[in-house]
Amino acid sequence: MALPPPETCTTGDVTLAYRTYGSGEPLVLVNGLASAMDTWNPPVLDALARHFRVIVFDNRGTGYSGASGEPFSVPLFAKDTAGLMVALGIARAHVLGFSMGACIAQELALAFPEKVDRLVLVSGDCGGAEAVRTDPDVFSRLIDKSGTIEDVVNRMFPLIFPPAWLATHDPFQYCPEVYETTSTENAARQLAAFSTWPGSFSRLEAIRSRTLVIAGNADAVVPCENSRLLAGKIPGAELAVFPGAGHGLMYQCPGRFSERVIRFLER
Repeated sequence: MALPPPETCTTGDVTLAYRTYGSGEPLVLVNGLASAMDTWNPPVLDALARHFRVIVFDNRGTGYSGASGEPFSVPLFAKDTAGLMVALGIARAHVLGFSMGACIAQELALAFPEKVDRLVLVSGDCGGAEAVRTDPDVFSRLIDKSGTIEDVVNRMFPLIFPPAWLATHDPFQYCPEVYETTSTENAARQLAAFSTWPGSFSRLEAIRSRTLVIAGNADAVVPCENSRLLAGKIPGAELAVFPGAGHGLMYQCPGRFSERVIRFLER
């Protein structure tokens, strides 16, 4: 699908860039660590936009969005998301967070419960001491933006896709072209915010939004055990585990992923 031109709005001390697709009930997508909005998989956006007004945006310090001297934190990113909704005249929306975006979505649901209708947490964790962490080097490699675009994606693909899948698939055929960039400094600031987030474990039972937790059982970035923990702690949460899928499950199986999300949001 063709990318609509980015628009901007101001919330607090920062200007955020965003795009909208489709029409209907609003669905806000919150992205992961140092990832810009053009990393959302077009087939997934296309499927979701046939049912909802989909809003994607760049977190502060990412892509076309600005930053300030205020220290980055997961609660600050959640506050930014709430501010974006206010600027767009959205009182309440479904929210889907991916990876670090799932952490942001948890904070949004806890700090601004009136703004979150249904909640979808994809490949996320609860942070803090209770989270099941992978090798710290994994995140350092994920935010390494040095070299050419090909250098960046060649570092990233073995992390987000399982070896068995990579052996039989060309990941370039499954992922969108990415044009937005994030500075090394701001990528490091996001990683520091994610790594030092105290977490939500003790507060998860306070989430009142109907919640779907999604993960791939071959995720090497955020182990699947984290999603099982989230689903077990959030009241009434559903868990969907995709066999053989890694952190990049929305690229590996966009049809099944979109169908599961839509079915949950429209039920």
